[in-house]
Amino acid sequence: MPNITLPDGNSLSFSKKVTGLEIAEKISKSLAKQALIISVDGEQKDLDYIIEKDCSVKIHTSKDKEGLETIRHDTAHIAAMAVQELFPGTQVTIGPVIDNGFYYDFARKEPFTEEDLEKIEKKMKEIVDRDEITKREVWERNKAVKHFKDKGEIYKAELIESIPEGEDVSIYFHGEWHDLCRGPHLSSTGKIGKYFKLMKVSGAYWRGDSNNEMLQRIYGTSWSNQKDLDNYLKKLEEAEKRDHRKLGKEMDLFHFREESPGSVFWHEKGWALFQKLINYMRNRQNEAGYKEVNTPEILDRLLWEKSGHWEKYGENMYTSETPDEKVFAIKPMNCPGHIQVFNQGLKSYRDLPLRISEFGKVHRYEPSGALHGLLRVRAFTQDDAHIFCSEDQIASECLIVTNLILDI
Repeated sequence: MPNITLPDGNSLSFSKKVTGLEIAEKISKSLAKQALIISVDGEQKDLDYIIEKDCSVKIHTSKDKEGLETIRHDTAHIAAMAVQELFPGTQVTIGPVIDNGFYYDFARKEPFTEEDLEKIEKKMKEIVDRDEITKREVWERNKAVKHFKDKGEIYKAELIESIPEGEDVSIYFHGEWHDLCRGPHLSSTGKIGKYFKLMKVSGAYWRGDSNNEMLQRIYGTSWSNQKDLDNYLKKLEEAEKRDHRKLGKEMDLFHFREESPGSVFWHEKGWALFQKLINYMRNRQNEAGYKEVNTPEILDRLLWEKSGHWEKYGENMYTSETPDEKVFAIKPMNCPGHIQVFNQGLKSYRDLPLRISEFGKVHRYEPSGALHGLLRVRAFTQDDAHIFCSEDQIASECLIVTNLILDI
């Protein structure tokens, strides 16, 4: 006889085991129609999840974050389902929910085109109309690995092999099509609605490792109603008009080249604006008691090992070996250089707090797919500062620098 505690503190008692849908039906018919998934003691479950003992339960609808994310998760599955129906032989890999939508990575020799996206979107709507029933099965690990390998789904097999021992190998079916997934999912494909749009295709390395195969990533957005979808697309349209990459070209401020990806070619007007910003920040920092320094852009590997950057950030650093077999790295940040400045000469408590600033040119290797105009680059000027102070000065220094940031 499970006793179900609801979010408002009320409770429901049942004489036998009960599903999430049955709980929703007991609360109200309208809630049962809107219910998408449930949370049982804070863990998200399918609506048909069977509850046998006392617990707390929350019913999620499209009006809350969990419900909307489930719609997006299901839409990702439907996108993968549509791709494999249209393009047999395409392998599916992963398809998570992201802000405002989802993506799914595919292994396919031929590149997806804009026309392909239109076909996929049309097929997705057909799948929604088919209202395929969703069901979850838990498979034995070796069975699951063999099944996906036999299907030619080597990426899925690899994912299953990496699941920790003791964890369920959860397989979700939408009709006959199925995928490895933790869930939860909606009860059928018809529950998703047709308020989605496929946005673009980009490249993505398997598991985010540039040593692995390049996959094709299809991005999409999905919402619970047409109004929200239209508003989101309108917002993107307005943002595109103000896109700094577009304005930079139109106003002759800067440009980018494939010969130096992620690095900015500043034009005269753009560089003048850049210098005005630098001068403004320099004056503000001078007024706040910061001492501006300049440190080398290239430093010995030994220093980066000592600072911990080599171990934690080494794969994102540009390195070079000299004829005498010394390894140097272009700095991705200014921290070690500022420590070297502080270490020069004797310091006493009377010298503290010591505020050091620098407009340091740094370089960081970012995956090509992550580059985005001036917002995500490989070379940039970092307006950086470090404050050296005593323990009893930490609170006041935090307050001072926070006020400076907020004022700027």
